Amino acid sequence: MKHHHNITEVMTTDVQTVHRGQTLGDVWSVLQGGGFHHVPVLDGETPIGMVSSTDILKLVYNYEGTDDRMLRTVLDHEFKLEDAMSNALETMNVGGTVRRAADLMADGDIHSVLVLNDDATLAGIVTSTDLLRFLRDLL
Repeated sequence: MKHHHNITEVMTTDVQTVHRGQTLGDVWSVLQGGGFHHVPVLDGETPIGMVSSTDILKLVYNYEGTDDRMLRTVLDHEFKLEDAMSNALETMNVGGTVRRAADLMADGDIHSVLVLNDDATLAGIVTSTDLLRFLRDLL
């Protein structure tokens, strides 16, 4: 098996993002409607964080039994996006390899790596699911 496949063979380029300043209710809607588990947070074109459904649910754990509308109200009035997002991003350059992305995910407790252009803007995202599909297709 070759170890030099470019990350562009695996990454998703049409990345759903949210932006600094959006409400957590908006972010929750994006996550619930998108079929994915985490979303990059941008400041302009630059990634500054990542937020997941789990990150948001941890904030509202004590509001168990709350319906979706009430949950959004709690999110919007009690918390800010910065309360849920992680600033610790795993990133790699668009010229990187699939092997590098796999190494980053295998050595940490992460499930995605942001792929950046040379100017540090978002080019794409690669997830553990993307890597598994790539491996499946190679076998």
